[in-house]
Amino acid sequence: MNVHELPMILFTVIAQMCVGAFIILGIMQLRLASKHNTTTVERLTLPVLYVLGPIMIAGLAVSMLHMNDPFHVLNVLRHFNSSWLTREILFGTGFAGLGFVFAITQWFNLGSQKLRTIIAILAALVGTGLIICMGMIYMSLKAVPAWNTPIVMIHFFATAIILGALAVAAALMATALIRLHKNKNTAPVAVPEKPVATDGKDTLGWKRNATAINAPTTQTEWTITANVVRALAVTAAITGMLIVITYAIHISNLANGNATAQASAAVFSGGFFITRLALLGIASVVLAIATYKIAGQTLHTNPAPLAWIVIATFAITLTTELMGRSLHYDSMMRIGI
Repeated sequence: MNVHELPMILFTVIAQMCVGAFIILGIMQLRLASKHNTTTVERLTLPVLYVLGPIMIAGLAVSMLHMNDPFHVLNVLRHFNSSWLTREILFGTGFAGLGFVFAITQWFNLGSQKLRTIIAILAALVGTGLIICMGMIYMSLKAVPAWNTPIVMIHFFATAIILGALAVAAALMATALIRLHKNKNTAPVAVPEKPVATDGKDTLGWKRNATAINAPTTQTEWTITANVVRALAVTAAITGMLIVITYAIHISNLANGNATAQASAAVFSGGFFITRLALLGIASVVLAIATYKIAGQTLHTNPAPLAWIVIATFAITLTTELMGRSLHYDSMMRIGI
């Protein structure tokens, strides 16, 4: 593991995961909103949303450790017109800020639904811009053959998709477990609908959201959750296979390049790389297939078997993506140096 680059490994992987999860959660919310009432949709999406913000802020804080002196970030921000690093920082803080604003407006039911949708779309676009900036930081370095390739951008977006999908799936299952535990020995709590006053404002606001989040999972909600988890498992499996295929292309291109490129290709061999691929295969294929099968058989009164498989899949995939990012930094070999 590349300990020297650990702050950047954590930041890039966590930030990409958060962007992927936010976008996937948005797509999920839009699709469900066309078929189900607002209360049901928010019961499924709000708990996931409130997990993303703190994780993103933690990732940004960790990345500043790479500069030795965090105050150096102020100097970096001066070069937006010429520096992809400056753009990365601005897009990263922009995504975190917009995501925070969206979470607050959702929780306290501030503004219209249209306004909140616009904020969410802006956050998703800025998040996508963040990943592009991350990729361009490395792709623009022509002296580093292992980085001066579109494969870097593909792998960064693949990380966003696979971790984003599994993070949402794990959050959905964790929510189901927590609700079951909280209500196991207590009387069921009814989920209040959203009464609207004549002025169009939500008369319960955040109190309704707090009650809704803690209420037991209904059969309808569980059916939706199981179907969503199955779709996310398929997404993770396809993305995992894409990563493996692009690795083969990347290694082949480096092996057929100059001496520096060939030296970089050697990084993608040995026990660490094989372990990375093995864990990726176990998580994105074996466990994803198991998740798909079990999700259709699990009852909402006993979500634990499915929940722990999904959470384990996410944990293993997160580990293997951190390993992959470590290999990315290990392959940094410059021409002529």
